[in-house]
Amino acid sequence: MSNAELLSLIRRGTDEILTEENLEAKLSENRPLRIKAGFDPTAPDLHLGHTVLINKLKQFQDLGHDILFLIGDFTGMIGDPAGKNVTRKPLSREQIVENAATYEAQIFKILDPEKTSVRFNSKWITELGTAGLLELASQHTVARMLERDDFSKRYKSGQPIAIHEFLYPLIQGYDSVVLKADIELGGTDQKFNLLVGRQLQENYGQAPQVVITMPILEGLDGVQKMSKSLGNYIAIADPANEMFGKIMSISDELMWRYFELLSFQPIEEIKDWQRQCGSGANPRDFKFRLADEIVTRFHSAGAARNALESFQARFQKGAIPDDLELKSLTAPEQGYAIANLLKDVGLTSSTSESYRVLKQGGVRIDGETVSDTKLVLTSGTTQVYQVGKRKFARVQLL
Repeated sequence: MSNAELLSLIRRGTDEILTEENLEAKLSENRPLRIKAGFDPTAPDLHLGHTVLINKLKQFQDLGHDILFLIGDFTGMIGDPAGKNVTRKPLSREQIVENAATYEAQIFKILDPEKTSVRFNSKWITELGTAGLLELASQHTVARMLERDDFSKRYKSGQPIAIHEFLYPLIQGYDSVVLKADIELGGTDQKFNLLVGRQLQENYGQAPQVVITMPILEGLDGVQKMSKSLGNYIAIADPANEMFGKIMSISDELMWRYFELLSFQPIEEIKDWQRQCGSGANPRDFKFRLADEIVTRFHSAGAARNALESFQARFQKGAIPDDLELKSLTAPEQGYAIANLLKDVGLTSSTSESYRVLKQGGVRIDGETVSDTKLVLTSGTTQVYQVGKRKFARVQLL
């Protein structure tokens, strides 16, 4: 490919490239570039929001470049303050190690393990020692740190900022120095940290990395970013049927955002499908294509086909509407009692009625009859609840 064609390919799905001139110059060197992306193992599951960035890594890998998948087992204990209005609760070393163990297996659902270097930043940060960390801290000023939007807002509103939070961008930037990164990828909320990496590389006599920011994928609610803590996520380790059902639960409008950021289909073909929907085609049929593509990617074509058939059997053949509005409820710590849930989403008028219809076998969850009056539902699920033949609610438990 020409550089113009490469730039066009790389540009797809990105939010910003700083700078395209730098990127074009690096591509002109005709050597494998070192492409870095870091993930803090703050939860055991990677979700589709993470894959927006990992898919871009895969694209660079397919173009012959070297992928540096950094697991932030040290920075994870600090907690990334990006986008937060309070200091994050630090995770223990044991939690970090346990979560990190799952990441390697999950990323290789997308990346080629033979062409991916997995690194852990605790190695060089531990070697840096106290004196080295103080030297690193001298590379940046408090005034510059307060230019960061979230730090600035917290400072102005009187929200406390712990000193260790200022270390996070510096350590992330130092990772780029150690790894000699040519390009670093991150979400739009990581822009400040990525630019710190450019500055530190120059301070250490290296050519500054190109920064590529990727859009933040909205979760199932279509409002907040996909996050396990918010319960609005699709994990890449989800069973095929659950993954398929969650994708089918998103709104028709959000579907196009998912196509844009998650699909490998040609962008012109996606735009054509969108035009067809505008001319009266059923959006559900295109949502089937999206669900099929993603389930096939993380499972298999056979699993995707079985998930489609299962979905159709439960929803279409069972006369369950597949365009129900998503309702979100926050589950108590002890879980959501089924009788209370049915009442709170308006499927019954009281818990007494809930008990009655449960005992009569008039309640279904995702098409399956439920009669246990003591059933407790936990957060992190999105299911369709049915009472009788005509009352339905698609409910997301946070």
